[in-house]
Amino acid sequence: MVSARKRNWILALLFLGWALGNLDRYIMNYAVLSITEDLNLSASSTGLLLSSFFAGYALMQLPGGWLADRFGARKVLITSVIMWSIFTGLTGAAWSMVSMIVIRFLFGIGEGGFQPASSKIISQAFPKEKRAGAMSIMLSSGGIVALIIPVLSVTLLTTIGWRTTFVIIGFVGAIIAALYWYFIKLPNSNETLSAQNSQGVQKGSFKMLFKTPLMLNLFIAYFTLYAVNWGLATWLPTYLVDVRGLDLVSLGWLQTIPGVAQLLGMFLSGYVIDKLAKGREKIAGAFACVFISILLYLMFTASNVTSFIIYQTVIMLIISFVVILLPAVVLKNLPSSVAGSGMGLVNTGGQLAGFITPLAIGFIVDAFNGSFNAAFWMLIVFAFICAVSLLTINYEKGELLTKKNEEASAS
Repeated sequence: MVSARKRNWILALLFLGWALGNLDRYIMNYAVLSITEDLNLSASSTGLLLSSFFAGYALMQLPGGWLADRFGARKVLITSVIMWSIFTGLTGAAWSMVSMIVIRFLFGIGEGGFQPASSKIISQAFPKEKRAGAMSIMLSSGGIVALIIPVLSVTLLTTIGWRTTFVIIGFVGAIIAALYWYFIKLPNSNETLSAQNSQGVQKGSFKMLFKTPLMLNLFIAYFTLYAVNWGLATWLPTYLVDVRGLDLVSLGWLQTIPGVAQLLGMFLSGYVIDKLAKGREKIAGAFACVFISILLYLMFTASNVTSFIIYQTVIMLIISFVVILLPAVVLKNLPSSVAGSGMGLVNTGGQLAGFITPLAIGFIVDAFNGSFNAAFWMLIVFAFICAVSLLTINYEKGELLTKKNEEASAS
């Protein structure tokens, strides 16, 4: 059993790594304004650039989870951080659209193993009743980054430029990889559990994942929720500048307001979800997604920027709740031996959305002569589908998977 002190130290390091990963992803949404100008990109090309990271990230989710289960989460975690640090630094050296797309795709491959590996580490180090809280703390780093990134991006991009910014982020990643290698060391029984089970328990459980209805529902929920999340994150800066007429500095300061809401939501959600009785979380998540769809309509039809920001703020607060709820459902309903694979499987849906949505929005904006209305309607539909997928979750096969794993371990 991992001591409380060691659990907290591991969680702090995972928080730090997740913050850096989010920093790179979010800063690209602001840097792309300068990159588009430097590389002379159309809206469709910009969408392809924003999506290229998610193509690699989605492709690596399931293999990353399997590798974490098979060879140990610590090894996958460190390898992931090393790879993404290299390609983040290389982003600053890109000389054309093609080189940028290739580099960002490989960056996505590198980072793809991080979430499955970190989720598995949480499932190994924390008891079930504390996993949602631990996950909310780790993922709250995204809220902190969303809070500071608008102002930080404007400061960095207008002083040292986008190329130097990415080189510095890559260097910081190398330092974090060294910290992981030195400090994250789970007990041998935990670190080698997946390797020992790979020929027995883990192998059978991995196959059963694909036959579990719970996984299909969560895959759809991940896809649709992150379609909304990354659709807004990648294109709102461009929308607010081109359509609502904000300058870059005003954009930076105004976007800190939704950032505060997202951070607050991340911290509170884990506590609330851990207190919900089994079955209640899917109802709460479904209602949350319905509210998101309504607020998205009110946001894009808002008559002024102030109303737009207010609606966006509430949306980010609610999205953060569902972002925490989805992995909590995974970690509470799957055995630790396949937690990495399960997380990788469902998160593939989320990262496919990250690839498809920015690209689709770029083509939609070009097709409608600069109008974002059709893109917002697409996001509204996605939020409603997420509500349906959560409401129809069936826990029965997930319980069977856990029971089978326990019986095989006992034997």
